[in-house]
Amino acid sequence: MSIVADSIGRRSRGGAWLPGALSVARREIRDQLRDWRILGPIILLTLFFPLLMNFTARSAVNFVENYGADVIGDRLIPFLLMVVGFFPISISLVIALESFAGERERMSLEPLLATPLSDSQLYFGKIIASLFAPLGAAYLGIAVYLLGLLLRLDWRPDPLLLVQVLLLTTVQSIVMVTGAVVISSQTTSVRAANLLASFIIVPVSQLIIGESLIMFWARYHILWWIVAALALVAMVMGRMGLHLFNREELLGRDFDQFDFRWAWNCFRAGLIGKASSLGEWYRQLFSDTLKQARGAILIMAAALLTAYLVGMRTASQFTLPGDLFDPSRIDVALSSELATFGLMSGHGWLWVIWNNLRALILASVLGAFSFGVVAVVLLMTPVGIVGYFAGNFALAGQNPGQFLLALVAPHGVLEIPAAILAGAAILQLGLAGLSLPHGSSLGASWLDALGRWARIMIGLVVPLLALAAALEVFITPRVALALLGAR
Repeated sequence: MSIVADSIGRRSRGGAWLPGALSVARREIRDQLRDWRILGPIILLTLFFPLLMNFTARSAVNFVENYGADVIGDRLIPFLLMVVGFFPISISLVIALESFAGERERMSLEPLLATPLSDSQLYFGKIIASLFAPLGAAYLGIAVYLLGLLLRLDWRPDPLLLVQVLLLTTVQSIVMVTGAVVISSQTTSVRAANLLASFIIVPVSQLIIGESLIMFWARYHILWWIVAALALVAMVMGRMGLHLFNREELLGRDFDQFDFRWAWNCFRAGLIGKASSLGEWYRQLFSDTLKQARGAILIMAAALLTAYLVGMRTASQFTLPGDLFDPSRIDVALSSELATFGLMSGHGWLWVIWNNLRALILASVLGAFSFGVVAVVLLMTPVGIVGYFAGNFALAGQNPGQFLLALVAPHGVLEIPAAILAGAAILQLGLAGLSLPHGSSLGASWLDALGRWARIMIGLVVPLLALAAALEVFITPRVALALLGAR
């Protein structure tokens, strides 16, 4: 091992960045190619799975043709092509997961870190090497699958669709590998890294499900947006991993442990800060916490405005029947539904606030593991629906301003600011690992962001939602009946 390290060090002394990174990658790839216990299962499974998907595609096409549903078979084959590319990546992810943690267990990490290579050369050399097996296996599986389709079904993919699938496979592999290398560099054992891999595989699997729906609906143009988004995530993951990479910490960390007192102190610093009273706590909330969140607040406000405009535009494409917005029908609908949903009562208030809080908790959990993106999308959805109905009101010859004033404004004056503040807090929580303060660890930064999230939620969002729920239950129905009811 020391001979390899000396060789890498000599090659990197020229100062060029790429040769050093490629030296690390070549060393890793040679080790992978020598280990038949890694290559054997990957190659066998990569070759077997496309053959299984070929059999599935042929059986599905024959089945649906008997019922005249040829279009389903045509949509199923591209979906299976995408799955064939994803399967080898998931089984090859173990190579990336053991990139640093495995070297620690084999006692071969210290000589590598002692070389004159820069942190970026070491880190991206590991990423390049970790991409070799997943991408190679994915491309091999796709080629075998396409060859089987050509021979058995005489099916050829559209060139543009094939390019989209290859790009999706590539960027998904890069995202998963960069995430796995981040996990490997922050853990001390392969076992811990494998357990944490679910935070990579589960979200990407959900993305595959979403992509399958897009393919079955033949909305292939949306795949370009997914490719762009995944490329951005890959760059973010690479930047975060390099920012977290620390040679001294890798060598000095003997085992992973959780210190509850330390975790509580980090969380408490974000939640309470230096406040000694409730008044001082609120002063710090407005002067410090919200000041730090100004950028995230502006992003959320722009996102909600965009959602409303998109909803308005969607109304012209998917227009509801105009008679649904007749004042007499609205009057009957409002009167009958008030009792059904428990409005104008304390039970209705509890139901509304519980649903709002439950949605925010879900958005917070999903946002924490998606850089805040999923949370922003979830908070944009109801605003987009409001814009959609406002657009339909306008298309039906009604005044959309009257619709907004009757059904949104009474409680929206509090609920919309609460959504903006909640989204900003979740964004900060999701992005906590990207810009760590100097000398701060990922855990400390995330716990501090969690404390600031709790400060905004407890201090502002929950009170605003409680008041907004009261307005929505007791005031909004009366205003809606007065402004939208039959006259």
